[in-house]
Amino acid sequence: MRALRSALVLGIALPVVASLTTAQTASGPVYRVPITGTIELGLAPFVERSIRTAEAEGAVAILLEIDTPGGRVDAAERIADAVRDSGVPVYAFIDRRAFSAGALISLSTSRIYMRPGSVIGAATPVTGQGEKAPEKIVSAMRSEMRALAEEAGLDPAVAEAMVDESIEIEGVVEAGRLLTLTTEEAVRIGYAEEVADLPGALERIGVERGARQVAMTTNWAEALVRFLSHPVVAPFLLSLGFLGLIAEIKTPGLGIPGAAGFLALSLFFGSHLILGLAGWEDLLVFGAGVAFLLVEAFVAPGFTVFGVLGVIGVLGGLFMSLLGGLPTMADFAQAGGVVTATLLMVIVTAWALLRHLPYSARLAERGILLDTATDRETGYISGPARADLIGKVGVAVTALRPSGVGLFDGERLDVVADTGWVQQGSPIEIVTAEGYRHVVRPVPERST
Repeated sequence: MRALRSALVLGIALPVVASLTTAQTASGPVYRVPITGTIELGLAPFVERSIRTAEAEGAVAILLEIDTPGGRVDAAERIADAVRDSGVPVYAFIDRRAFSAGALISLSTSRIYMRPGSVIGAATPVTGQGEKAPEKIVSAMRSEMRALAEEAGLDPAVAEAMVDESIEIEGVVEAGRLLTLTTEEAVRIGYAEEVADLPGALERIGVERGARQVAMTTNWAEALVRFLSHPVVAPFLLSLGFLGLIAEIKTPGLGIPGAAGFLALSLFFGSHLILGLAGWEDLLVFGAGVAFLLVEAFVAPGFTVFGVLGVIGVLGGLFMSLLGGLPTMADFAQAGGVVTATLLMVIVTAWALLRHLPYSARLAERGILLDTATDRETGYISGPARADLIGKVGVAVTALRPSGVGLFDGERLDVVADTGWVQQGSPIEIVTAEGYRHVVRPVPERST
């Protein structure tokens, strides 16, 4: 009987153990996504791609490794939306700090884990001068943080206190002080769990020991987009684009300057469209400005209303394309700096080209520019010298006012009177013949 019971137990236990082993073997990897440094819109496509990849690969969890001083609010909102829509559980591991936009991203995850000595909070939007942003932006950030806390089952007042220093929570923060939680404080109020390190966070979320870990990194396309949209690179693209289009308009038929300008503008707007900075309405405003400038240049020349509307449209479209969905004063200042730098670069480069291109030997060799001056000192004249005409007397076929036509021995010549008005039919005498310029003077009747 004992042997029979043992066999029955083994018969039941072995399939269970086998199924557990199979489940462990079939479990997917865990994806680690770094969110470090300043949060900007170039980070959002990377996080979105990481989440899509993890879903496609059947990952069991995604761990955001956060160490950031904050950054753009609209970038953080885009990342938070991707985290909340993820089909794979997403967790946050705060390694040192999660300020401002980093706190918003952390609250969008399923659970927050913090290593000792870390901090989270200080989420008040600020301007480029470090001052508190207007109430409209602060209110939007406060509501966003509250909604995330409510969705996660956390105390929403704590999330709001990270944005608004006027909120007081007994035992947590007093009025007039912006809330920033240390690891111990966050654990005490249930906002986070303390772990010793990254392996401790992985173990806490239930990742098996020895499970495959995938550390995500930016690919070349994401790095290129972030490079093209950088505030230092953007003015160069815009300047190259404008200079190329100006050169194409001034020297039609070459094609190369126009193609280079179109490519530069396409890279600028394309990268900003991908990042979500620019929208189609920005392109429409910019395109309308270009259209008005073309009308000003080819249809109604002279600085008219079309030129004014064109300049406003182009500059307005560029400025709008540099702002995000929820711009702060710092974003406005940065956009203004990029547009100003672009204008300065275009003006200085255009001045340098106009000053030095006429003396370019290479362009002269290719026939684009004329290298030789055709002045009298170097022997160039407008027509053959006619010394035989000097002193010849004829008659004014037309009235000379002071230029007109004279007839000399049956030859019609264009002439200019040195005395001003000469009536038609008056006798005239050639006093100077320089190429095609014949200077005459009236002759008294008795001299004919």
